[in-house]
Amino acid sequence: MLPYLTTAKPVRRIRYIIFLKDVLILALTTFGGPQVHLAMFYDRLVKKRRYLTEEELLELNALGQVLPGPTSTQTITALGFKIGGPNLAYLTVTIWILPAVLIMTAAGIGISYLERHHLSLQFARFIQPMAVGFMIVAGYRIGQKVIQDKVSLALAITAALVGYVFRSPVMTPIVIAIGGLTTALTYEKQERMEKKPLRVQWANFFLWLGVFVLAAGMGAITHALPVRLFENFYRNGSFVFGGGQVLTPMLYNEFVAFKHYLTREEFLSGLGLVQAVPGPVFSFASYIGALSMRDAGVHGQLWGSLVSTVGIFLPGTFLIFFVYRFWEQLKRYRVVRASLGGINAASTGLTAAAAIALFEPMAPHWPSVVVVLVTIGLLLYSKIPPYVLILGGLLAGIVL
Repeated sequence: MLPYLTTAKPVRRIRYIIFLKDVLILALTTFGGPQVHLAMFYDRLVKKRRYLTEEELLELNALGQVLPGPTSTQTITALGFKIGGPNLAYLTVTIWILPAVLIMTAAGIGISYLERHHLSLQFARFIQPMAVGFMIVAGYRIGQKVIQDKVSLALAITAALVGYVFRSPVMTPIVIAIGGLTTALTYEKQERMEKKPLRVQWANFFLWLGVFVLAAGMGAITHALPVRLFENFYRNGSFVFGGGQVLTPMLYNEFVAFKHYLTREEFLSGLGLVQAVPGPVFSFASYIGALSMRDAGVHGQLWGSLVSTVGIFLPGTFLIFFVYRFWEQLKRYRVVRASLGGINAASTGLTAAAAIALFEPMAPHWPSVVVVLVTIGLLLYSKIPPYVLILGGLLAGIVL
């Protein structure tokens, strides 16, 4: 018994190191938002490494969809928790977001440098149409997995129409909730499982709420820009459902239209650049935070990026830790399991709506349409890695 105990910890440690290495590889190679991330999570974490099954991955993704915050970040954080508990989960989320945060912070500092020297920002002009191509292909691939019957197809189409017509972030949780409730009505098709009483640990929920109240109070009292940035992003991260595509208009309204921390050109340049960066789209907050504190110099920009990054990612982390602790008990209920199919189908439809909304302004400009079509063709019919396509788009923007 003792020899087994002495070898078990090193084996687990090696397994954790291998897992964190996989997380780092994904953090450096996954482009295009949560839908693309899910496809790449499947390839590496399910198909190659078998850390979990395809069904379990879709369950974790659905859990991330119904919680506010960055979906792909919550999905991979929950997986880290599943494999090695809270300590591994904290390491997972740090490694996952770090490359994107560093790149977008450098981009914010670089943009302010270019503006001070009156240099052009047009080098990123091909990236946004490429990002639309990525979203279309991601929606198609994920749709192939989650749309399995007429009900899920109808939900996806309805979600796409509603998401396109009503472009308010308020509609996202409503559409996802209706999708889940629709398939929850078919719970009798699910296999019965032994139910256990729910044991809810409230610590992380009260931690989320406490930080929320404290940040709002400190922001109102001090009026210090770093504190207000943390509060702004913590609030956005606490109430945004649906990932980076939904977060973007919220950030534009707050930091460009209302507070004027960024110009429209700066915001759109960052939006294009974040599509070229691997990892979570929520790293856009790091860029906005850096530019918001440009008047304080490079040191101030680094500080602005840090508080904005922590603010946007912290609430989602608190909430996934809170819910995941009783998720295994919760999903034993047939109604809960049945609702996941509708949640995934509705999410696929919302992805389609976001892709259409982003493509619409580009439609009159044939070069952008060509870039979208070429990107779709290369993703579907070639083996060129996504990051090579993105780097090619940046290089074309610089040369042309």
